[in-house]
Amino acid sequence: MKKLLHTPEGVRDIYNVECGKKLALESRLKKVFHMYGYHDIQTPTFEYFDVFRKEIGTIPSRELYKFFDKEGNTLVLRPDFTPSIARAAATLFQEEQLPIRLCYTGSTFVNHSSYQGRLRETTQMGAELLGDDSVEADAEMLALVIESMLTIGLKEFQLTVSNVDFLQSLIEDADLDEDARERVRELITNRNFYGVEEYLESIQVKRSSKEAFGKMNELLGGVDILEKAKNIAPNSKGVMALRRLEKIYEILKLYGVEKFVTFDLSMSGTYGYYTGIIFRGYTYGTGDAIVKGGRYDHLIEKFGKKSASIGLAIVIDELMKALIRQKIRIVYTRKNTIVLYDEGRLREAIALAKDFRRKAKNTELVKKSKDKLLEAYVEYGKEYYAGNLIYIKKSGEITMINLVNGEQKTLNSTDRS
Repeated sequence: MKKLLHTPEGVRDIYNVECGKKLALESRLKKVFHMYGYHDIQTPTFEYFDVFRKEIGTIPSRELYKFFDKEGNTLVLRPDFTPSIARAAATLFQEEQLPIRLCYTGSTFVNHSSYQGRLRETTQMGAELLGDDSVEADAEMLALVIESMLTIGLKEFQLTVSNVDFLQSLIEDADLDEDARERVRELITNRNFYGVEEYLESIQVKRSSKEAFGKMNELLGGVDILEKAKNIAPNSKGVMALRRLEKIYEILKLYGVEKFVTFDLSMSGTYGYYTGIIFRGYTYGTGDAIVKGGRYDHLIEKFGKKSASIGLAIVIDELMKALIRQKIRIVYTRKNTIVLYDEGRLREAIALAKDFRRKAKNTELVKKSKDKLLEAYVEYGKEYYAGNLIYIKKSGEITMINLVNGEQKTLNSTDRS
């Protein structure tokens, strides 16, 4: 027996109804992006390695899918859209002085360790607001995330927000070297605050810094924690970071979406290029964030254009998983009509299909096999979400079956005339 080929680990086929629902979900999200004035952009699936080099601040090199072209250049399947958008913005919009709004849909590729059981190819939808360093831009991005989630029917979710400048101010005040900074960030990311305290003790950091880091686990909650955090902010950088978050929250009140926002000042950015506000969206039914984003004021500059910017990325695969587990219906309205015909009735079947298609009705043309009963085609239609089945018999008689409610009607040649 011939061996069947399966997909590589970390990728999967998506087909039939699941694929239809995924595309319907993407379509609804894109409408929200468009309502906020964002314009579509498509960037290449692979880029030069330099676009994702270590200095950019994206994922580690060992997790990139790398290959070579005929000229010996190292190419990379994109693991993250933002550096690609930044590269495009620096080349396509070099002279543009006003803010630019871009949105995208596509796959990202990350070579995760296999034991993690995570997808290595995921679909992301995102929006990027380029050339705007204002708190209004920050608030717009958060409002866009929240409205996107509400539009698809998600009601129970939380958007967790922070500002990397606050944590950075604590790290700078503690006068940590690069290795110590990385270690502290790693411990805080894992919410191992006891480990932070123990580590700072081992490297003899000053008492005020140890006390400040010791209170990090308390800085999670509503807007009131921002005032509390000012008591441990070591310098103006930390205070300014907190004030910016307060201003953003006030603007979110104008959007009427502030109830979906919480603050976690221990949160650090997934990527090294984040410079200000960062956020992640969580809901039930998935272990990972369904949306991630943040401000990256210096990233585009690395490609040749100064442009403070902010963006978001919705992880469609995680979002789909959450919607299914929460039993939230993804509206999928495609209803094919199946035109089934016997041998000798091809002319009538094609004429009927052409008429339906002219009327913008999805029509599937199927020749009936002699060894299959009508019931088999009815079950097939139900399985693939068809709405109706029209069977043209050899005698010229036509049977019409509503596959949703089971109603059936038969017409003979006299009735049709």
